[in-house]
Amino acid sequence: MTITGLIIFLLVGAIAGWLAGVIVRGFGFGLLGNMAVGIVGAVIAGWLLPRIGLHVGGGIIGWIIHALIGAIILLLIIGLFRRA
Repeated sequence: MTITGLIIFLLVGAIAGWLAGVIVRGFGFGLLGNMAVGIVGAVIAGWLLPRIGLHVGGGIIGWIIHALIGAIILLLIIGLFRRA
C-alpha cells in the first residue's frame, strides 16, 4: 500500500465513522472515536462483506458505503456490549 492509498483509506474510514455516528445515535464515541470506529469498520467490512457475497461497487463512493456498513455493524455490536 502506498502512502496515498493509506491516506485515502484513513479518510474513507473517518468519513464512514462520522456518518455511522450520525446514523446510529446513542452508541457514538464522539467525533474522533467514531472516526476510529469507521477505520476499524472499514477493515471489518473489507474482510466480511466479500465473504457473504455483498459487493457495493467501485470508486470512492462505493468505498465509503462499504466502510459505512462495517462501521454501523461495529457500532451496533459495541452498543450491545455496552448495555450488557
